[in-house]
Amino acid sequence: MSVSMYSLSVPVFTSKLTHLAAILKKGAAHAEARKIDPEILVQARLYPDMFPLARQVQIATDQAKGCGARLAGLEPPKFEDVEKTFPELDQRIERTLAFLKTLKPGAIEGSEDRTIRLEMRGHTREFKGLVYLLDYVYPNFYFHATTAYAILRHNGVEIGKGDFLGSV
Repeated sequence: MSVSMYSLSVPVFTSKLTHLAAILKKGAAHAEARKIDPEILVQARLYPDMFPLARQVQIATDQAKGCGARLAGLEPPKFEDVEKTFPELDQRIERTLAFLKTLKPGAIEGSEDRTIRLEMRGHTREFKGLVYLLDYVYPNFYFHATTAYAILRHNGVEIGKGDFLGSV
């Protein structure tokens, strides 16, 4: 059985970011319905030393667009991390989804053995494409997407597992 690197990456990120956007819309609606300043939710954290909701979304989108680009042999697009509102977070997800749509299967197929180099905190890490996707990007992407969900759920937004997974 051969592995489709495209199928393991772009459609997965597209699906989960679409679900994350829907969850954020429910967060915004929750704030409006309960007369809560939306910034409170956007800046909410699960614990003081953890990133707030906005940063969780930024990192999840960075993982998706970075992975797609690197597997395709491209430089990832850079987004400024300036989002402070639900609409701005939604726009960031939309920009990420738009970028992912530009990636064609042919550019990503066969990337399981492509060397991926990441500069992180003053040193370089090297991965092969499949290991990069499965052992580095997936855990990071899902951690930050799940944490975004958990922040909203912890703050009373009426969302459940089905919102995270989408219609199953």
